[in-house]
Amino acid sequence: MTTTRASQPTDVHGKVFNRNLMFGLMLIATFGGMLTQTFLGTAYPMLMDKFNISLSTAQGASTWFLLANGIMIPVSAYLTTKFPTRWLFFTAYVLLFVGTLVCWAAPTSNWNIFLAGRIIQAAGVGISMPLFQTVIVNIFPPDRMGVPMGMGGLVIGLAPAIGPTYAGWLLSGHSKFMGMIQMGDWRTIFLLPLILIAISAILTPFIMKDVLKNRIVKLDFLSLVLSLVGFGLFLWGFTNVASDGWGDLKMVILPIFVGTLIIAGFVWRQLAMDEPFLNLRVFKSRQFAWTTIIASINTVAMMGVELMLPTYVQNVHGLSAFDSGLLLLPGAIMMAVLSPIAGGVYNKRGARPLAFVGFIMLAIGTLPYLFLTATTPEHFITITYWLRFVAIGLIMMPLITSAMNALPREQAAQGSAANNAARMIATSIGVAVLASVTQNVTNTSKPATSLKTTDPLAYASKMINAALNGFHWSFGIAFGFAVLGIFAAFFLHKGKVVNGIDTLKNSEKKGAEA
Repeated sequence: MTTTRASQPTDVHGKVFNRNLMFGLMLIATFGGMLTQTFLGTAYPMLMDKFNISLSTAQGASTWFLLANGIMIPVSAYLTTKFPTRWLFFTAYVLLFVGTLVCWAAPTSNWNIFLAGRIIQAAGVGISMPLFQTVIVNIFPPDRMGVPMGMGGLVIGLAPAIGPTYAGWLLSGHSKFMGMIQMGDWRTIFLLPLILIAISAILTPFIMKDVLKNRIVKLDFLSLVLSLVGFGLFLWGFTNVASDGWGDLKMVILPIFVGTLIIAGFVWRQLAMDEPFLNLRVFKSRQFAWTTIIASINTVAMMGVELMLPTYVQNVHGLSAFDSGLLLLPGAIMMAVLSPIAGGVYNKRGARPLAFVGFIMLAIGTLPYLFLTATTPEHFITITYWLRFVAIGLIMMPLITSAMNALPREQAAQGSAANNAARMIATSIGVAVLASVTQNVTNTSKPATSLKTTDPLAYASKMINAALNGFHWSFGIAFGFAVLGIFAAFFLHKGKVVNGIDTLKNSEKKGAEA
């Protein structure tokens, strides 16, 4: 295990390395990878037009990304234990680059090639994200963890938050990217991630160090198969809800049911093994379990609105991709400002007060979306979205930091994998449910096709109302998760837990002894 002294940290080979340079490289690569997670929200209308697909099919690019990400994350704990840090990062970044390149080059005649690129991207993120958090825990001292994790939160939250604005700017078509490539083509949104990830992959062999101690561990092939098949079927069933509906036996009910049974077998096997493929015993830590649950609630509440709002402002308000992204930019900026500050507050106060205040603000910022109309002022949407991301900036990384600090350092890799897997699975389900609710409510509410020829104006008006009904339901679910988070925050521990040690109780005990 790496030495984490404030000066001259050393890797597992006893060699001194530059902690800040290595951290900076991880931040750049993580930003490039996370940018690919949500920037498609602004591009959905253009993808629907170019590939000739429906909204639910277009949203599959996000749900399949989350699905593949969720499948890979449990595998990451094994990979982190088995393989050197440097080359594992390098492999993850190469996968990210290849997946992004496939998406960029995908022909509009074959949507499946585009989806394949998204799945390869997700595999890279599924390896690099838990590894990123595990490395932070190992290269920074526990009492200085808040700010680095806050900086990590900045890119983990900021990249998806500015994704709509970034994509909207490139899709505006008013100028050229880097003076060479004409904007307005959906392919251009993949160029910045390609550049950032390529630079990161090239620099990784020189800057990244082996900071996590490896050991020979046998791959439990049955656990691997149970993990891939179980989580794959379970999440696949949810991704089919938007297109096939909840009552479809073959595409929805059966995959979810069989997946649940296989996951149950996977869990039973992990708890029975001396050296499990994914150590689920980390959930015996009350603080880790509750913090992971609440972080999952926050992720669903965030993604539920973030993926739907750009579509609303484009389809209902008629804004361009660029204007819809610009409308949401102040929220992203505020999150960038708050994440490191929240990390500093966490160092002093712990996660509970930040989560409680944050979820209250998140609920207040989400509630107005239940009443959006075709004439809702655009500045009102900007203000409420800004408030939501103030809340998310307060919640996200303090919760993840609290979860990681609730465990002894030697369990960091397993804890990171379990935490990320839980959040990604929750997000996959949440996004699939919200997309299906929006699509199904819209389809149920839309007018008869015959009205389109007899009274086109009435048809257009009713179609807008049908779309609004769908958005209201999905935003209502996101609001419900925010309210749930308020109550769940009460179960968080007061103060901080560092390496599984309750610092608040220790300080109270020392005060009583004095």
